[in-house]
Amino acid sequence: MAGYQASIQTRADARFVFTYLSRFDRAADWDPGVSAGAMLTPEPVGIGSRFRLDATFFGRTLPLVYEITVFDAPRRIVLTADAPTFRSTDTIVVTEAPEADGPGALVVYDAVLEAKGPLRIAGPLLGLLFRRIGDRAAAGLRERLNQVPPSLGAPS
Repeated sequence: MAGYQASIQTRADARFVFTYLSRFDRAADWDPGVSAGAMLTPEPVGIGSRFRLDATFFGRTLPLVYEITVFDAPRRIVLTADAPTFRSTDTIVVTEAPEADGPGALVVYDAVLEAKGPLRIAGPLLGLLFRRIGDRAAAGLRERLNQVPPSLGAPS
């Protein structure tokens, strides 16, 4: 099992950030490892909403379908994707930024990748790779959220 956690502070409003991140197809806007995203179920977003992400692993594009399994608006969302060789569980928690840091939101992104089958023996190597992928995604998310005007403003 490989895990990754990042904390990202932004000046953007917490409710806006939660709404933006709950449309998980938007990961293509901020995660350099995702080339495309699409919402597969109709609005509104909630438990059971599904999103397809085309993710690049080892130079190959892998379509992943994420489903929201926990939706506690406007604070917490959990998404899972099952692939033949692994299961990914992403938990996103959005809170108001601590008062001392000024207005905005704090995002805690926690991702767990569980290898299946023969890939389980590659756990330590998978963990290193997953941290590199996570660092790039967190940097992209931080950059994207910091493009949002503090009052709200939707990223384009």
